[in-house]
Amino acid sequence: MSGFGEREEALVRSSWDQLMQNIPHYSIRFFTSIVEIAPVAKDMFSFLRDSDEIPQNNPLLQAHAAKVFKMTYESATQLREKGEVVIEDTTLKHLGFVHVKKGVLEPHFEVLKGALLKTIKEATREKWSEDMNNAWGTAYDELATAIKKEMTFNVEGVEFLLQPEI
Repeated sequence: MSGFGEREEALVRSSWDQLMQNIPHYSIRFFTSIVEIAPVAKDMFSFLRDSDEIPQNNPLLQAHAAKVFKMTYESATQLREKGEVVIEDTTLKHLGFVHVKKGVLEPHFEVLKGALLKTIKEATREKWSEDMNNAWGTAYDELATAIKKEMTFNVEGVEFLLQPEI
């Protein structure tokens, strides 16, 4: 992937510091945005499923949001250094498996992207710019692409296992 250089990584890095200053708050904002954008997505997360509102002090919610934030942040560094997102094989296989198991589809990735960008915009306030939006968006898109490739592999593997013997 070309076009992701030091400037883009610096934009992600500077906003990352602001995001990390209040992970509990921004985790709640992230999941609130997801549910606002796509209310049915609530049922895909065990820590949201049985609640009418976003839980304020849920460690699972905070851990999940922090993982999405961190993997996207790390993707930006990898894009600049390696030109692609590189995820450890076992982690990628696990992510692909979990996303398939939960029924994640292409539009769900866009919902998360929208919520992520909205959350970072809130965290960075006046520092937010179109360039920062594009840098985070590109890092997220490349991460999502890696996960979707593994999901396709998992789905094909499952279909193969479910075919009747001839």
